[in-house]
Amino acid sequence: QVQLVESGGGLVQAGGSLRLSCAASGRTFNNAAMGWFRQAPGKERDFVAAINWTPGRVYADSVKGRFTISRDNSKNTVYLQMGSLKPEDTAVYYCAARASPFSPIQLSAREYAYWGQGTQVTVSS
Repeated sequence: QVQLVESGGGLVQAGGSLRLSCAASGRTFNNAAMGWFRQAPGKERDFVAAINWTPGRVYADSVKGRFTISRDNSKNTVYLQMGSLKPEDTAVYYCAARASPFSPIQLSAREYAYWGQGTQVTVSS
């Protein structure tokens, strides 16, 4: 059974940093595109960042220059390093993976087959 488990969320002051981790089990995602999405209360789930096998990276404009996505294939894990956090970054952050190897990065949540349970990130002003 495939599982994605996020960790690293929490409460942080504006300007602070957090690192989210997403550990995959049940299959390897080393050659698959993986991404991070976030969802604030009452809002849609939005794309944050994604990484493919090369590794190429894509970021939402709202986090470009502040967040960095990376992966450690030896651990089947993807990370999201978040810096210069703002109150508007407050959301539940979800890790996601595409099903097919060597699949391109997609910004739509519908293109991702596997999802974690989410981890809460709260940024206080």
